[in-house]
Amino acid sequence: MKKTTRRNFVKLAAATAVALPITSVQDVASKPKKMKNIFVHQVYFWLNNPESKADRDKLVEGLKTLTQIAHIQQWHIGVPAGTSREVIDGSYAVSWLNIFKDRAAQDAYQVDPVHLAFVQNYRHLWSKVVVYDSVDEG
Repeated sequence: MKKTTRRNFVKLAAATAVALPITSVQDVASKPKKMKNIFVHQVYFWLNNPESKADRDKLVEGLKTLTQIAHIQQWHIGVPAGTSREVIDGSYAVSWLNIFKDRAAQDAYQVDPVHLAFVQNYRHLWSKVVVYDSVDEG
C-alpha cells in the first residue's frame, strides 16, 4: 500500500508542478511598460497643523471619497516616504495621485459634485496645495 500511496503522491506532485505558472528569466528581466495616452494629476497638501495626525487622517478620509468618481482610472494616496536626498521635498503631509484617460476626463473630475464637496468640506485642513499635471511627451 505504501508504494501505491507514494506513487499517487509523485503523480499528484508532478501534475501540480506542470499546472503552476512558470516565470522565465526573460519575464523577470523584461522592461517596465510605458504608460501611454494618459493624463497624470498629482496633488500635494500641506496642513495648517502639520503635527496633527488627526488632521492628516481627516484629509485622507476626504481623499478616499474622491475614489468613487468614475473618471479616475487609478489613484494613490500617500505620505512622505521618509527618504532623504538633496532633491527630495518631503515637507508635504499628503499626496494624491490620479490617472485619467485624457484631459477631458480630468476636466470632468474637477467639476464633479464629489470633488467640489471634497474641496468645500476639507479645505480648512490645508495651508497650501501644489498640483502637477502632465501628459505624454510628444
